Amino acid sequence: MKRTLVMLAVGLIALACDGRPRRTGGVARHAANKSLKSGVVAEVDLSGGIPESTNTSNWLPLPASRTYVGLVRALVRLRTDRDSRAVLVRLGATRLDWAKAEELGPLLEAIRKDKPVVCHAHSISDSALWFLARGCDRIWLSAAGDVDTVGISAQIVYLRGLLDRLGVRADFISMGRYKSAAESLLRQGPSDEARQELLGTLGSIRKVWLDDLRKARPAAADAAESGPWGAQEALSRHVIDAVGDSSAARDDAQARGHVIGSKVAFGPGAESSSEIAVAEIVRTLSGIESAASDRPHIAVLPAIGGITMGSDQLFSSSGIGYASMVKTIDELSEDPLVRAVVLRIDSPGGSALASDLLWLRLTELAAKKPLIASVGSMAASGGYYLASASDSIVAARTSIVGSIGVVGGKLVIGEALDAYGVKTVTLSPNPDPGAAARAAYESPLVAWDDATRARITQQMHEVYELFVARVSRGRHLARDRVLASAEGRIFSGLEGKQRGLVDQLGGLDAALELARRRAGLGAHAPISVEGPAGGILAALGLDESASTEQLTAALTREHDNIWNPLRRAPREFVPTLVGLSPMLFGERVLAVLPILLRLR
Repeated sequence: MKRTLVMLAVGLIALACDGRPRRTGGVARHAANKSLKSGVVAEVDLSGGIPESTNTSNWLPLPASRTYVGLVRALVRLRTDRDSRAVLVRLGATRLDWAKAEELGPLLEAIRKDKPVVCHAHSISDSALWFLARGCDRIWLSAAGDVDTVGISAQIVYLRGLLDRLGVRADFISMGRYKSAAESLLRQGPSDEARQELLGTLGSIRKVWLDDLRKARPAAADAAESGPWGAQEALSRHVIDAVGDSSAARDDAQARGHVIGSKVAFGPGAESSSEIAVAEIVRTLSGIESAASDRPHIAVLPAIGGITMGSDQLFSSSGIGYASMVKTIDELSEDPLVRAVVLRIDSPGGSALASDLLWLRLTELAAKKPLIASVGSMAASGGYYLASASDSIVAARTSIVGSIGVVGGKLVIGEALDAYGVKTVTLSPNPDPGAAARAAYESPLVAWDDATRARITQQMHEVYELFVARVSRGRHLARDRVLASAEGRIFSGLEGKQRGLVDQLGGLDAALELARRRAGLGAHAPISVEGPAGGILAALGLDESASTEQLTAALTREHDNIWNPLRRAPREFVPTLVGLSPMLFGERVLAVLPILLRLR
């Protein structure tokens, strides 16, 4: 088996080396001009997105240099890169989440102090405008592009009316007045508590956004909530500076930097991408370690998406699977060259059981070496459960944190079937009253009776108390102080800092710097981005002893998973849908953020 995988890796190396034209150092050279300076324009290509993890929807891993960690490192290096006389950022139509926009803007702003930064986009969202206004000297927009700045909002989809028409009953219990995850199934609009809580969090994020825009580009702040704008109107309102394609923006950057060459500092075509890609393919397929692991280093462990008890799937990058993540945690814990770990979290939560089991392993890791949690767009419910196991939590002002609470229940379809003449009878050999109802409590065909509902409520209360206790222990906060921020309440990172749920405001770079200091490592210490332990075989649920028949069956199963409805769901909804998926496998208690909450 190992030999087959290594031979496959060799074939991939050949394709990587011979299957595309070679570049000379990644630099486009033109005829020399004595009036020009030596050096190049450094291009940062964000048009293909900025994933947090090397684990993608394809079976081959993404190079670490192409992840968000790689981007942050590339921007930090550009501050002191003497060869780069100017920087061109190509955003394309990529929509940045708020936490990324908050961190990347100042990183570009630091570069602007020494060299011009020119940016180009096809479409500019609310958060992208924030990033561009802070980080760019000049903002270009494609002629047919748009500035889609319409203000911050959140959408919650309420399904009660549809369920009523179908005759389906949602039977759910929530621990906490503000734990509104089940409201989408139980109501046709938000409760007063849910509305109050969400508007408070959105208001905090809006204030940070507008305050920063007013400082960086007042004209953009004036137009930030009254779009969308076409390219020409955005230009007339001074939201952008020029209209044209990316080639025109590149010419502008070269003119401002007084150079005629360019190189890719981040994105497809970056100088080191092919070498890193080949190394990581070999590592994944044959178990060979990457160069970073040969020296003391910091490991970044992405925890992205909904939390379940299962393993990561081969053809899916959605979700935090306990079975595979715990292996990675154990490996990091035992590796003496991993001097600190940054847990990069962007999760709405999910399985309460998986969250607690991972919390235990993370606390064991934190007892051996520094563990810093870096919050992306959110660490909510089960996501915050994981974060609370760390030594310190670093979050952006616009991150969402908290949602300390649990929810559980089931959808009951028995009454809907009854309308079509389908009857359900539950039989139990136990003659005690209520025995049949207890035995069928997981069945979607019958609702809970009062006695069963009381038992489930007590079970959920125990899980809620455990959640509060875990946060209290991990955060070194008194129980009463945790309860003051519990009951499912969510907060912006700024509010979380004021409540003791967050230790430091900042992005991934701040978390890495904190990890370096705690580990006693220098500024240039290597950083690895960890994927699921065990590579392809682990993703298939197999080990090295697997037979050809088992491997074939596993590959067929994963191929069938491609047609899973989750893969066709809107991208923003997938983490929450994955977080709710444990209900399909018998789990009744979840620590998850409100269903289908979309913040734009």
